[in-house]
Amino acid sequence: MKYQFLLCFLLLFGHIYGQDIPSSLSLQEAVDYALENNRQSKNAARDIDAAKQQKWETTATGLPQLDAKINYQNFLKQQISVVPAEFFGGNPGEFAQVIFGTKQNATATATLNQLLFDGSYLVGLQSAKVFLEISENAKVKTDLEVRKAVINAYGNVLISEESVSILEKNIVVVNQNLNEIAKIYENGLEEQESVEQLQITLSNLKSNLTNVRRLRSIAYQMLNITLGIEFNTTVKLTDDLETLAIRNISLNTLDIENNVETTIDYKIAANDTKSKELLLKLEKSKALPSLSAFINGGYNSFSDDFVFLDNNNRWFGFSTVGVNLNVPIFSSGKRRASTQRAKINLEKSKDDLTETEQRLNLQIETAKSNYRFAVEDYTNKKQNLALAERIENKNQTKFFEGVGSSFELRQAQTQLYSAQQSLLQTMLDVINAKAELETITNKISAN
Repeated sequence: MKYQFLLCFLLLFGHIYGQDIPSSLSLQEAVDYALENNRQSKNAARDIDAAKQQKWETTATGLPQLDAKINYQNFLKQQISVVPAEFFGGNPGEFAQVIFGTKQNATATATLNQLLFDGSYLVGLQSAKVFLEISENAKVKTDLEVRKAVINAYGNVLISEESVSILEKNIVVVNQNLNEIAKIYENGLEEQESVEQLQITLSNLKSNLTNVRRLRSIAYQMLNITLGIEFNTTVKLTDDLETLAIRNISLNTLDIENNVETTIDYKIAANDTKSKELLLKLEKSKALPSLSAFINGGYNSFSDDFVFLDNNNRWFGFSTVGVNLNVPIFSSGKRRASTQRAKINLEKSKDDLTETEQRLNLQIETAKSNYRFAVEDYTNKKQNLALAERIENKNQTKFFEGVGSSFELRQAQTQLYSAQQSLLQTMLDVINAKAELETITNKISAN
């Protein structure tokens, strides 16, 4: 009975935690799901939370700090001091051994510290804000990359599914042709080479089908990992490759202005420059004085025995108030060297920002060119497939009418199979090329 209860609990537990995994997904649903569940996206979100905590941590450094401390001492052997014996009525020139203090003592103190001025603290507040911006931009960058990865993985699954479907249909057709030509050969009306040519074609198709089925399993596993679910989970995809390709053909996308300052890569590079500016300010601030104030109070108690917890034990109070002023005067050139190094790093980051700007301009133009070519290539490959189908049909008709050779038929079939795969690949290229352009420009169009 105990094991039955445990089994029911595990089944219920698994159902509760498994029902969040969708059984079917469109491409947009897959992207939305991955942005919530992809492990990299989740860690990027955690980085933002950590940056917020660090911002408060830095802010709290300049706010009042209260500490309490209890100190207990038990002198196993007390220190002996010597004093002139004449203090106690002894002979001049002689010394008496005395022990000052009690064998045990306890101290309880509380100290309140307040930072009044520190240049590095002011820079730290600015740095914490920039660090939060860096984490937020990193999250945007991660989400863009995850979106692109999902689109690529989703497309790879669809192309593998389409490839399996096409190969299975081609195998059925070639099988029919082989059966027909085998009967003709048995009647002595066709050469053996014709049968062998079709056998070669059929063998190649079956081999390709076996390989594509294996690749399909890997494609599904890659998609699952990108989505943030177990790699062997079964998920049905509701979009098809051709529909997605047509949906992603929008030449208006090419009209996107090359404003690199809106791209996430530029913002990240600008964050780096800003952080280098703050590091320079930090080094300069180290030459400024710092001022803090404190107030503390506490109680002392002394005894030769441990009586500090007794109600009638006597405690002696004390308190102090004061300020600490730290003025840097001479560091043997250390601060100057640190400041110069920070200046050099700032100049480097400015050049890196300019380099990033130029590189992004080139990447945007390249992405636009690749997208335009993908759209044009899709149209071309679609026309080629229609031509290849007509050529294959003609050669098949000529072959069975006895006016065409098996070699010509096999050549036409090979050309058809190549055109089929080329069209599938160009569909995927259209989808991926647009995703690449949108990732670089940080402009996601609604499909």
